[in-house]
Amino acid sequence: MSKQTNAIAIVDCPRDAIQGIPSFIPTDKKISYLNGLLQSGWFDFLDFGSFVSPTAVPQLADTLAVWDGLDKTTKTKFIAIIANEKGAEIGSSLEGLDYLGYPFSVSDTFQQRNTNRSTAAAFESVLSSKDILMQKNGPELMIYISMAFGNPYGDLWHPEIVLDWMEKLIGIGIRKFSIADTTSQASAGDVKRLLLQIGESFPDIALSIHLHSRSETALAKVNAAFDAGCRTFEGAIMGYGGCPFAQDDLVGNIPSELLLKRFSAIHDTQVIRMMENFQRLIARDV
Repeated sequence: MSKQTNAIAIVDCPRDAIQGIPSFIPTDKKISYLNGLLQSGWFDFLDFGSFVSPTAVPQLADTLAVWDGLDKTTKTKFIAIIANEKGAEIGSSLEGLDYLGYPFSVSDTFQQRNTNRSTAAAFESVLSSKDILMQKNGPELMIYISMAFGNPYGDLWHPEIVLDWMEKLIGIGIRKFSIADTTSQASAGDVKRLLLQIGESFPDIALSIHLHSRSETALAKVNAAFDAGCRTFEGAIMGYGGCPFAQDDLVGNIPSELLLKRFSAIHDTQVIRMMENFQRLIARDV
């Protein structure tokens, strides 16, 4: 399936976990927390920040300052999110940044809510952003296929819509995708069916899964993705997070500790310490 190996890779997404927290977390506190994650050696990728409008996402307005303070000596690869060409320009200048992730929704309503443009216009933005990064020899552009399992807005959805847009994106040179269940629309069966279809249609791409789920169904969805051949999984510690532009009753991420316990030899005491560190990060008495 889609350029996967038998080795498991785990992505932690503190960016997704904290972006909707209204109380601003001091930059030095973010840096200390993220460096702890990097130095733990548990994560293959770290989705650490975003280069988007500080008005839209004020919690991440300090991403450049956070980047300057991160430990770049570990083997963990870095991901930051962009939503337009301006973000690509910023990210293209950062030596050591591995990927810029563009949220591309197959729901037109969510693309408007998230990036203030239609899905068709977002495709043109992806093309322009990719050109910017190629010209500057910048990070690789990866695509988050948002609302990949349906949407809460009544927009038309079908697996073929996902496959058609992925085919167009592959046609302009995108080779790395994250398949996102942005508002927890999918059952475990849905996860497995779509990933199998993607794997059969596009066997040469790099693929990860970014699921949002209630706790009682999280492991079943992870196992369904694994059974479909996926080997890269995205989560956030304690299951925090979700896009603040999606809907009011957000469902959190897959807990990173669930992924680590499912796929890695990690002790409960380490998990508890990790969760305590996250609770300190988001504590209001900052």
